[in-house]
Amino acid sequence: MRKTVFILGLLGWLLGSHSVSAQHEQYLDGRPAAQYRIPCVDEGVVLRHGDGKDSCDTYGAREAILDQVGNTYYLFYDGAGKDGWRACLATSKDLRNWEKKGAILALGDASQKDSKSASSPWVIQHDGIWHMFYLGTPNTTPAPDRIPAFPYMTMKAKAPSIAGPWIKQYAVDPLPLKPNSYYSLTASPGYIVPYQNEFLQFFSASTDQGKGVQRTVSIARTRNLDGSWDISETPALPLEEQIENSSLYYDKGQKTWYLFTNHIGITEKKVEYTDAIWVYWTKDLLNWRKEDKAVVLDGKNCSWSKGAIGMPTVVRVGNRLAMLYDAAPGESISHMKRNIGLAWIPLPIKVQR
Repeated sequence: MRKTVFILGLLGWLLGSHSVSAQHEQYLDGRPAAQYRIPCVDEGVVLRHGDGKDSCDTYGAREAILDQVGNTYYLFYDGAGKDGWRACLATSKDLRNWEKKGAILALGDASQKDSKSASSPWVIQHDGIWHMFYLGTPNTTPAPDRIPAFPYMTMKAKAPSIAGPWIKQYAVDPLPLKPNSYYSLTASPGYIVPYQNEFLQFFSASTDQGKGVQRTVSIARTRNLDGSWDISETPALPLEEQIENSSLYYDKGQKTWYLFTNHIGITEKKVEYTDAIWVYWTKDLLNWRKEDKAVVLDGKNCSWSKGAIGMPTVVRVGNRLAMLYDAAPGESISHMKRNIGLAWIPLPIKVQR
């Protein structure tokens, strides 16, 4: 079935039904749209929710975060389980067939900031230790969905192996929220990259200062992964871009950084949802332009979802980028019952202007 979906998607792209120069429709509230596209062929669902250990993903699987160690892929994802949303782990050798390992983080007790959700973990290895930065919140919507609610905070754990066991470090406050700033509601973890003798983290930020919730990606830096991070005074991209949850890819041949992120759209009834995956590009990791962006995946070229399409993570496989992402089936824009899909991007990335 996946092969059939993949072939149909490829034929559609070759026939020009998803032109790389097609302009995205404008948004009713005037939020910026991406005017360009890049080639991306969807293969379909590769990890379905519902059969995780101890009911860890019975209500959904989303926030796909991908790492590779040797010839094994490690997929961290948010399992919407019977007790709340927790970070779960699955492993694979081919990105298509996954072995679920179950939840890897427990919820904190009532006194902790991760008492209702411990999810969205980004990891990095340094000096033989694996460091994890995950999202914690003491607030959710009512059961059974238990969708994490503001504030979204970054919390810390470490382990001797990427597979765990993970030990929480409650004494570490990596990205403290700041009132009356662009990260007053959210300072949640993101992709971490070593850069000039320090580490940069591309974290998600949001605020509500009389214009509704606005979201973006910003940069924090540190030399000590067990300490606090210095947060940039201004975000990497304007709040009006309405983006969150980003991963990076560096093309050595093009000497270009690509930031893959999910965009927040809005319906005619003014309901916001994750409507597309976008990509931004730059030659300078510390400087990004809002004009340099394109649509990667949305309802036009996704084979199984025409509604909510969420967080992407990419890894190079030969002469292509493999992109894992989450989405809701059909036309649903719900946070729930999402699955993880796989799509392919030819390299080098080409944007038709």
